[in-house]
Amino acid sequence: MKRNFIKLVKEMKDDKPVFDTFLTPTFIPFKKMYEAVDLMDELQNNDKLSEKQAFDMMFDMVVDIYNKQFTKEQLMNGLHAPDAVQELQSQIAFIAEGHMDEQRKNELAKMV
Repeated sequence: MKRNFIKLVKEMKDDKPVFDTFLTPTFIPFKKMYEAVDLMDELQNNDKLSEKQAFDMMFDMVVDIYNKQFTKEQLMNGLHAPDAVQELQSQIAFIAEGHMDEQRKNELAKMV
């Protein structure tokens, strides 16, 4: 079964990040894929959503994908700002489409 992971900065020590790494559950119900596809459509086709609303929806979806192994607050504080949007989108795309880049696949293989 396909899995994914997310690394969140837990703290900074000597100006270097210390990460917590979380794996997706072994089984992800199809319903979550259905919800992820719906969210992607809504984000792409709803001009009335503010950026903050879109972020909140993505944060909630990612926390749900990982079965609440971390909180929305931990997610918000643990992502590096310049990479955050791309990370959120890739997490949701993994559920919606099952895609993962090669670098991520290789890193995941070392974990499981």
